[in-house]
Amino acid sequence: MLFFALFEGASLVRVDRVRGIARSGENGPGGVPARRYGRAVTSTRSETRPFNAADLGTLVVMAWSGDAPDGHMPYLLAYTLGDAAAGPEASTAAVEALLENNGLPVGGDLVDGNARSSLPVSLLVEAGTAVVNMPGFNAQCTPPAEWLEAVAERGFAYFVFTTRPWPEAEPGKPIEPEALAEFAGADDTLNAAAHIVLPARSLRG
Repeated sequence: MLFFALFEGASLVRVDRVRGIARSGENGPGGVPARRYGRAVTSTRSETRPFNAADLGTLVVMAWSGDAPDGHMPYLLAYTLGDAAAGPEASTAAVEALLENNGLPVGGDLVDGNARSSLPVSLLVEAGTAVVNMPGFNAQCTPPAEWLEAVAERGFAYFVFTTRPWPEAEPGKPIEPEALAEFAGADDTLNAAAHIVLPARSLRG
């Protein structure tokens, strides 16, 4: 099981055409995109779903900032390459189990980390470095300046962790803005994802 943080080149910094996440006219309080699609499910689970961690395959985290009505919105996108030995379907199932075992609904309501003290996923931004951490997943990276500025202004990032594999977006491989916009804005990506308003914290508090 491999984890990579992918922040390579200006093309991953800002993709203004990613409208599927922050759809026009669907902004919630404080500029947070309000989701109006997908089934509503509870984030409380009484049991965990067993899965093979190796089935997750290679997990990748990507960051960029996009235009919103009230300024730039910092986004984080996590996905699997679907390269597990058991195939992409196994990777999809494993990512879904990982999220649901941590109380993060796939295809359900937006999880507001500011209102949920027990949120199992955290974002640490310190000295130009961003660290995303949750049980079974950890990624550390050096995001671009525009993303850091947007996080500092808003105090959070909009985190999308999708179960949909993206095998073409390998670590170290250049990604065109159009490809990122197409994948990140697709209903197949968004409806198969957990959506989280992820508060950013620093070691200074």
